[in-house]
Amino acid sequence: MSLERTLSIIKPDGVARDRIGSVYDRFERAGLRIVAARMLELSRAQAESFYAVHQKRPFFQSLVAYMTSGPVMVQVLEGEEAVQKNRDLMGATDPAKAAPGTLRRDWGESIERNLVHGSDSPANALCEIAFFFGEIDVFSRTPR
Repeated sequence: MSLERTLSIIKPDGVARDRIGSVYDRFERAGLRIVAARMLELSRAQAESFYAVHQKRPFFQSLVAYMTSGPVMVQVLEGEEAVQKNRDLMGATDPAKAAPGTLRRDWGESIERNLVHGSDSPANALCEIAFFFGEIDVFSRTPR
């Protein structure tokens, strides 16, 4: 096993429905430590840049509009196999297809309004973390 960091975003629907504490509780119960966090509102340019990988997809404009519709909570999670652990906690993109007990199954409303975003690989996690946080913003909570 390896200690990793991953990016997580509680999307506007999760923030609007006061799910931050419930999501954080799930992270912590799964052994993931929150080592950086901030609430912010993405500008259109920021959302377009962050989701640029989806630029050619038909849902891109809708995704950007949604992600700029209200505040998001962005956090860096640290733990053993953090990327996969967070992906397992999130569940499938479509809440209707997500496993019972996952964040998206329990609180997601639709494929787009699915509560959370999470990095899909350790390499992408590094890029996504750097998009939102500088080195000075992320703390190590590894036991000394």
